Amino acid sequence: MAASIIHTFYTLAKTAQKINETRGSNAKIRICAEYFRSLTPDKDLQLAAQFLGEGAFSDVSGKRASVGSRTYSTLAAELCEIDYEKVFKPSKTAVGSSSETIEMLLHNIPEARKKWSAEELTLQEVRYIFEQLYDVSSRADKQEILKKTWLRMSPLEVKYFLRIMGRGSLRIGFESKSIVSAIAKAYGHKVADVRYVHMITGSIGKTAVLAKHDQLEEAQFKLFQPIAFMLASPIESRSVDVYHHYVAEEKFDGMRCQLHVAGNEVKIFSRDLNDITHSFPEIVEFFRQRELPGTVLDGEICVYRDETILPFQLLQKRMGLKKPSKKVLNEYPTLLIAYDILYHDDQPIFEKTLTHRRSLLSELSEKHHFPITTQKDIQHEEHIEELFERALAHGNEGLMLKHKESTYEYGQRRKSWLKVKKPGGSLDTIMMYAHAGSGKRGGTYSDFTLGISVREDERYEEEFIPIGKAYGGYTDDELKKLNARIKDIIAEKYGPTLGLYPNIVVELEFDDIQVNKRTKANYTLRFPRFKAIRWDLAPDDVDTLKDVERLYEEKMNRERLKQAENPSFTFKKQS
Repeated sequence: MAASIIHTFYTLAKTAQKINETRGSNAKIRICAEYFRSLTPDKDLQLAAQFLGEGAFSDVSGKRASVGSRTYSTLAAELCEIDYEKVFKPSKTAVGSSSETIEMLLHNIPEARKKWSAEELTLQEVRYIFEQLYDVSSRADKQEILKKTWLRMSPLEVKYFLRIMGRGSLRIGFESKSIVSAIAKAYGHKVADVRYVHMITGSIGKTAVLAKHDQLEEAQFKLFQPIAFMLASPIESRSVDVYHHYVAEEKFDGMRCQLHVAGNEVKIFSRDLNDITHSFPEIVEFFRQRELPGTVLDGEICVYRDETILPFQLLQKRMGLKKPSKKVLNEYPTLLIAYDILYHDDQPIFEKTLTHRRSLLSELSEKHHFPITTQKDIQHEEHIEELFERALAHGNEGLMLKHKESTYEYGQRRKSWLKVKKPGGSLDTIMMYAHAGSGKRGGTYSDFTLGISVREDERYEEEFIPIGKAYGGYTDDELKKLNARIKDIIAEKYGPTLGLYPNIVVELEFDDIQVNKRTKANYTLRFPRFKAIRWDLAPDDVDTLKDVERLYEEKMNRERLKQAENPSFTFKKQS
């Protein structure tokens, strides 16, 4: 009897690194497909797809490893025998990635190299380690598990172990939709069929196994299991050529969510498919009282008080709370406003047109008394501008334009839904660090950390502190010019990251400013991107932290139009 093949985590890490270093989506997909085909036991295929596409645990498991960056960063400093504050933190700031910093330190510091030995743990052994991390709560226990694990891994494995554990992007230019394409290529299926099964099962690992055995048709949708959201594409102009094919609704200043309900049972899921039910008990109780049949709604959670939708920043005070206090519930009351329906009468209705789904949603709202968006037929191009300005007056982000005949394109970002937004503002910033790109941008510095001035701020000793990272908004020619200029202003080099002398000023556009106490500035920019490279400006022209604080306060204190006239949602309360 032939011995079973042992599939190692090292092979997965090497595959991920090879994908990272490869240019072109098709080439990346081919590498991943070949890797999937090499995995013979179903349990290894399921784990490999899960690790690459979802993280340490399946999205539908409800589990998280919950290991904070300080927990594993201080452990890395201890293993490398370096000072956390003086060596590790500056290195991390320069490199821009904790996992990459730890990989470099473990590989390059002699004291660290003596300690680890690559034992090539199996995928199943790594799965068990993630389960151990889930089962313990103290920092000491988590660090003990991590220490034992890292000493049995190569630095490359440690890097991808951390990225998988963190459940974020692996940062290899290969996201979930590419893994779906790799599964389709590996086992000879249509991408659309694999994508549908992934959407209704919620598990990329199970999808891979079903595809391998030609059993995609056996997948079934289950209520209380979150599914991938439909996404919108931004448009630069508020002019839409075929506006009569679209309806308009306001884009709320809230948090996208998916609500599953059947009678008294209610669950709420965030856009990243996390169960957030416990954070919004008033919404749960509200929908319990509606006595809805099995239904899945797509909508937005907003802080709503005195007939006014309040800023997203106030909603942040509710997010992540396991049991909000009475004071929090009173100060930041929330409302879920539905704008789509995905499941009803024991059937998924993704393939129905928006017009059909909207008709059903309106009927349910009328019968069961819950809020839904106000949709407007677009009369003419100027009408879009009118609706856009009203949305801004309400304090909302802008408009959503939705094609009347579109199906629910789960997990896709096409032209069926268009978002019309106005930038939240712009700041003149200094380029502090340049990070090497990957994939088609390999060989150039294409990701940048931008900073603001604190030269005259008594709270800081530095001249500049980071305010955001940006990797888009420039042309190919501008990127070439940037890379040429960067060569002349290198102050330090940390592997793939360059520390720069203050010289290049970038006007950075962003959607919003958010409080973030984990950063040196205490603020971060939401979706920052290059607006212009200001070759005409000098470091003395860079905006300050006090400018950021002023912009934040102006937004928070801006008067918002109440919903009494021309409301952005309708809610017929029970009599």
